[in-house]
This record gives sequence, C-alpha cells and structure tokens, in this order.
Amino acid sequence: MQQLETIKEKKQILHYPQLDTVLMVESFIKGNGGEFKKKSLWEHLPKKMMYQTFCVIFDYLLYSGKIAVDKKGKVCWIWNPELVKRYLAKPYLRAR
Repeated sequence: MQQLETIKEKKQILHYPQLDTVLMVESFIKGNGGEFKKKSLWEHLPKKMMYQTFCVIFDYLLYSGKIAVDKKGKVCWIWNPELVKRYLAKPYLRAR
C-alpha cells in the first residue's frame, strides 16, 4: 500500500479511471496475457483511452500483484484467487 501512495506522490493524477474501464483492462490482460508489451497492450484495447489513464490502471494492477512484467517486457495476468483459497485452507501454511 505504501508503494501505491508513493506513486500518487510522484504523479499528479487529475482524473481517476472508472471501474468499468479498469475491469475492461483486467479482462483484456487475462485473455491476452503474455502476448503484448505495455504500449502494445494499450494500442490493442477494445476501447480507446488516454495513455495516462491506462498507466494509472497498469500501475494499480502491477502493485496490487494482479499482473507481472517479464524480462522481455511482456505483460501477464498472475492473480489466481482459487489458488489463494486452496493455500489459505491448509492449516500448516497459516501465519502465526
């Protein structure tokens, strides 16, 4: 959370994206993970948006652990809530 606050301090965000826009970007990355780099991903989105708005969404997804960028720069969806539920159900993996 502190990293996200640091991003806010570095950038002057004038307009935050709407929820439907964030969900559209999430859905597109889930369906096309590993195919595009950041700018190419923005260019192929089903709905056009300003690049600055896309960068706000991208930074949010990156710092929340939902996406990752490999060393070639390709973006991939990594969040798996079903796997998290399975791990949380195992008593020997719980934090004490």
